[in-house]
Amino acid sequence: MSTTLKTFSLYYHGPSPNPWKVAIVLEELGLPWEFVDVEPSDLKTEPFISLNPNGRVPALVDHNKDITLWESGAIIDYLIAEYDPEAKLHYTSFPEKYTTRSWEHFQMSGQGPYFGQKNWFSFAHPEKLPSAIERYANEIKRVTGVIDAHLAKEKTDYLVGNRVTYADLMFIPYHTSTPIVIAPEIDLREWVNYSAWMDRLLARPAVAKVVSVWEKMMEEGLAKRKAAQEAASVEGKSA
Repeated sequence: MSTTLKTFSLYYHGPSPNPWKVAIVLEELGLPWEFVDVEPSDLKTEPFISLNPNGRVPALVDHNKDITLWESGAIIDYLIAEYDPEAKLHYTSFPEKYTTRSWEHFQMSGQGPYFGQKNWFSFAHPEKLPSAIERYANEIKRVTGVIDAHLAKEKTDYLVGNRVTYADLMFIPYHTSTPIVIAPEIDLREWVNYSAWMDRLLARPAVAKVVSVWEKMMEEGLAKRKAAQEAASVEGKSA
């Protein structure tokens, strides 16, 4: 892409997976971009609520075309349509153009929600609900198994044929979050075809660059969580 492009502003908070899907696509397309951190307490207030009426990250401001978008899938669709003229990350042929979209929507309706709910009920929900934790752990296994079986059947390197697309890339952030916070008790490497596919994706220079930044933020976030938990424990004992 042209070096004269203005810098895109990607609104995010910490290692939350959805903004990082967008970050990977921006980096893969060689677009200039920057992170804008939004504190959770500011998500439902101005000025952020005017960028995303749903009050969640991500949001993307394209200063080149004066447009603001939210929802990671919508943002990625926009970037592919407007900034991938050489079709680096998408097919223009039939039926691949459309089967890629099936996998994109599977990520947004399957992987994202189920992996996210597993994280919520394991670590954030005020009441421990073993049945909910078990349900979403099983969904993680099911979703991973769907991808693994598809790759085994098709004998391809990627979800659609033997070239990477934006749909493949969208699965990375929730995958990298799983062994650290979402479901450390689940070994995703048990799914051999899935793991080989993910290894290919993680070896891409643009992906590795973004993931390295994500890993640093994840480490910082976990350190803060641990410190807060220890402080709360000390306070509880002294009360």
